[in-house]
Amino acid sequence: MAARGEDPQTPEPVPEDPSAVEGTGSPKSPVPRDGGPSGGPGDASPGAGGGGPSGPRARRRGARAAVAVSLVLVLALVVTLTVPATREGLMGLWCDATGGVCPGEELPPITEDEESDWRVRMEPEEAALWGNYVALGDSYSSGDGAGDYDPATAEPGGCWRSENAYPKVIGEEFDFSGSLAFYACSTHKGEDMLGQIGTPESQIERVTENTSLVTLGIGGNDLGFTPVLRTCIVRMPLLESSVCVEQEEDLERRMDAFEETLAEVLGEIRDRAPDARVLVLGYPRLFPEEPPGMYYTLTVSDQVWLNSLAQRFNERIRDGVYEVDGEVYGGRRTGSVEYVNTFSALNGYEVSAEESWLNGIVLGQLGEGLRVDRASFHPTAQGQMSIAERVRLQILEGPERTLYVSRETLEDVDPEQLMSELGGPLDPVRVPEPSGSPANEADAP
Repeated sequence: MAARGEDPQTPEPVPEDPSAVEGTGSPKSPVPRDGGPSGGPGDASPGAGGGGPSGPRARRRGARAAVAVSLVLVLALVVTLTVPATREGLMGLWCDATGGVCPGEELPPITEDEESDWRVRMEPEEAALWGNYVALGDSYSSGDGAGDYDPATAEPGGCWRSENAYPKVIGEEFDFSGSLAFYACSTHKGEDMLGQIGTPESQIERVTENTSLVTLGIGGNDLGFTPVLRTCIVRMPLLESSVCVEQEEDLERRMDAFEETLAEVLGEIRDRAPDARVLVLGYPRLFPEEPPGMYYTLTVSDQVWLNSLAQRFNERIRDGVYEVDGEVYGGRRTGSVEYVNTFSALNGYEVSAEESWLNGIVLGQLGEGLRVDRASFHPTAQGQMSIAERVRLQILEGPERTLYVSRETLEDVDPEQLMSELGGPLDPVRVPEPSGSPANEADAP
C-alpha cells in the first residue's frame, strides 16, 4: 500500500466500496482517497509537506469546487423561480443563454392555490369555444367585397357585413357554447373603435366577460391604404412615376401612431374579456410576389412596393400583438392575444391573376376614368374562405404556450348568461327600457 504514495505517476485505483479493501482494516474504515490508510506514508495533511500524489488531489479539489458552484447556481435558480421580482430576469437570461430558445411549458406556480384553484389549463380549441364569439374589425373582416350582404348594413356609409365573411364561416364551423356577435364594420379605424367606447355604435362594447373568442382585423384604414392605392393608380404613370413611393415617409408616421392605437384597442378588449383568446389578423398580399407586368397604371415596382408596405405593416401588428401577449403570460393572467398571418392567404390568386380572389379596380361610367371603389382590392367570397382557413388553424393549434381560463368564469357561465351578454351592454336592441317608456325600436348598428 505504501507504494501508492511513493509513485505519484502510477497511482493505484481505490475501490469505491470500502468493504472491497480486504486486509487493510475494518470495512468501516475505508481507505482514504489521498493515497493510503490514515497515518500511513500516503497521508499528506496540509502541514505534512507532501507524500501523496498532488495531481489527483488537485483534481478532487477542482471537482469539489465545481460541485459547490453547481449547488450555488441551483439554489439561485430555486430562489429566483420562487421570488416574483427576479423571475423575469432569470427567464431573460435563460433565453439569452440558449440563443432565444425559451421554455415552452408554463411557468412554475407561485402558490399551490394559483395552480389548483384560480386557473384551468385548457386545450386551444376548448379555450376558444366555451363562450360567445365576437368578430370586430374593418372591411376585410366585415366581408365588404364578398357579396351577399346583410340588408341592414348594405347602404352608403353602412358596415357591409357579408354572409361570406370569415367570421360567418368560423361561426358555422365551430360549435361555440354561445353565439357569434358579428360587428366588424367597413371603413372603421382603430381610432374609431377607441373614440366610440361608451356609445351604442362601439364595436369594443360588444365584448363582454363571457366572450371566449375575439377576432380583430384593424389598421388598414388608419394607414390609409385605400387613399394610398388611389394615389398610386389615378395618375399619369409616365409623368408621375414616383408619386406612389413618395408616400413612404407619411406612411411610416402612420404606422408608428397605429402601434399605440393597437395596444389601446387590445387593452380595452382584454379589460372586458380577460379570459378570451383574441386573434388579431394581418392583411393579405394584393399583388403577386413577382408581378408579371403592369396592372392598370401600376408598374411592377409599384406593386412590389405596395406588397412590401403591407408586409411591413403586418410586422408592426405582429410585434404589437406579441408584446401584449407577453405581458399577459408573464403576468400569469388568463386568455391570450395571438397573431394570425394571412399575408399569403391569396397566394396565386392575387388581383392580377386570371382567377382572382380579390376584387380589382371598379371602373366608373364612360368619361369618368378610373374609380377606386370601396370594395376594390377586397377579398371575394373565395378569398374570405381562404382567410377563414388561417383563422381555423389558429383556433385549433393555438399559440406556442399554455392557455388558461379562470375557474370562476367557467363555473358561472351558462346558456342564459351567454345570451344575455350577446351584443354587449349598450346594444339598443337588448338594453331594457325604463318602466313606462316606449320600446326602443332602433336597430343594432
